[in-house]
Amino acid sequence: MSTNLWQSNNPIYRRRLIQHRVGIFLSISAMAIGLVSLLWILAVLLINGIGAIDIEMFTHTTPAPGSDGGGLLNPIIGSLMMVGVATLISTPIGIFAGMYLAEYGEESRFAQITRFVTDIMLSAPSIVIGLFIYAIYVANVRHFSGWAGSYAIALIAIPVVVRTTDNMLALVPHSLREAAFALGAPRWKVATMIRLRAVKAGVVTGILLAVARISGETAPLLFTALNNQFFNADMNSPMANLPVVIFQFAMSPYDNWRELAWGGALLITFSVLALNIVARVVVRSGKNTV
Repeated sequence: MSTNLWQSNNPIYRRRLIQHRVGIFLSISAMAIGLVSLLWILAVLLINGIGAIDIEMFTHTTPAPGSDGGGLLNPIIGSLMMVGVATLISTPIGIFAGMYLAEYGEESRFAQITRFVTDIMLSAPSIVIGLFIYAIYVANVRHFSGWAGSYAIALIAIPVVVRTTDNMLALVPHSLREAAFALGAPRWKVATMIRLRAVKAGVVTGILLAVARISGETAPLLFTALNNQFFNADMNSPMANLPVVIFQFAMSPYDNWRELAWGGALLITFSVLALNIVARVVVRSGKNTV
């Protein structure tokens, strides 16, 4: 009996073949639904937001209620300042914490607790983090500020950098570490000069993904930075930012405000898309170098 004839008469083979085809069909259908939804969102953003993308959007501040024109200069600058400060806070903390978990995670009880808390923070709602910063900082200083907004989104970025660094360092072969130890290198130097350098592309990718995530967070900034209609570079006072401005302008009765909201949403979307593309390029260049 030939193999094809045996397979066609075998009920177990036919059942597995049907399951395989159903699984492939469901997987392709899920992928198609995801792609169609993503393209739909991007198309709606482009259609509604492309008209607001002009020079005035980047050179004028947000308009007063009922006035014509205006732009998003102050929320763009405010978002860049707060995301920049949050990145400067979260990057060293996240990298060093990830290095500690990767180097001492198997031996230390404290490292296991830290990894567990990090996993909880990864799934914590961002509004809870905003309320936390409001309770311990904003309520005590009695005013909203850009610093408070930076602290809130930094708490969102830190777990992302920690877990990415921890996972990347775990991919370094043990033989590389053992060779460094055999040459007499201390443990801290092995962690920083050998392991971290070997996966620097993956760590940079984690930082970029963390920046991409915090760039569009709205809820924490409502409780910390709030908003400011005027241009303001003082981090110790309420500061305009794109997510909150989009949230407020999208629900307004003014047409130019709604148009600016669509433009701001398009700007954030393509900024996040650009960061993800850069992250992939960094990973590929890191693989080619290795």
